[in-house]
Amino acid sequence: MRLLLDTHILLWALLSPDRIPPAARAAIAEPANDVLVSVASLWEIAIKHALGRLVLPLDRLPALIAELGCTVLPIALPHAFAAGALPRHHADPFDRMLIAQARHEGLTLVTVNTMFAHYDVPILA
Repeated sequence: MRLLLDTHILLWALLSPDRIPPAARAAIAEPANDVLVSVASLWEIAIKHALGRLVLPLDRLPALIAELGCTVLPIALPHAFAAGALPRHHADPFDRMLIAQARHEGLTLVTVNTMFAHYDVPILA
């Protein structure tokens, strides 16, 4: 299975993994699964850090992501176009990018955000 972590799932994986639902936690830990983290999530984390809403050593973030066994997914032009074309069920631009990336790349989105269910994207919660 190929998984794309929502930003809050990534943060929970780094800071408090027990908050991740058991099925999602097991899927993330499964060595046979590819686990990806979007650049959009890293951008969102950097903004929250700059606003003082998140305390996390940004300089260590790449190493922490690697320790989780995750691969970073860049934002490509088709992702940008797909995000812009999504119906306006959800206004958060970071979440919209994750939805677009998951759909375009054939990924299962790991999230507990109920707004994602309004889109045609596989979800693991």
